[in-house]
Amino acid sequence: MRVAAPDIVLRDIHRALAPAWWPPAPGWWVVLAVAVAAGAAFVYWRRRRRRRRVAIETLFDRTVTEAGEGPAQVAAISSLLRRAARRHREDADVLEGEAWLALLDEGMPVGSRFDGENARLLLEGGYRRAIDPAHLAALRQTARLRFLRWMGVSP
Repeated sequence: MRVAAPDIVLRDIHRALAPAWWPPAPGWWVVLAVAVAAGAAFVYWRRRRRRRRVAIETLFDRTVTEAGEGPAQVAAISSLLRRAARRHREDADVLEGEAWLALLDEGMPVGSRFDGENARLLLEGGYRRAIDPAHLAALRQTARLRFLRWMGVSP
């Protein structure tokens, strides 16, 4: 066994300095890049979705408004609903009467169903001479909600 020489001067052991917080390790740069890319993708997706929703809302509103008065607006609403329904069911554009109304009511909340005056107006409104503006406004609101849902945008 060796014994240390008594004339050797010993010094205290100093701990190494803690690593600096800047610049971060390469892994943190990757995490930052992924977070920025995910944030940018989310913002792009939200803006694109909003533009699509506005375009579809504008399509419905403009088509119904440009149709003219009463019966022409009901016919335009029916046409738009049938076009949107084909996205979910191929034979939707040939359904008539109660089958058409049942398809319109699928998945709709209770207050937004095609029943009562809305149903009669949608089925017969294109053939009426005069239509009550209040009933037409109610039909338009219900049909707009159904159209937007079928087109895949939430109102």
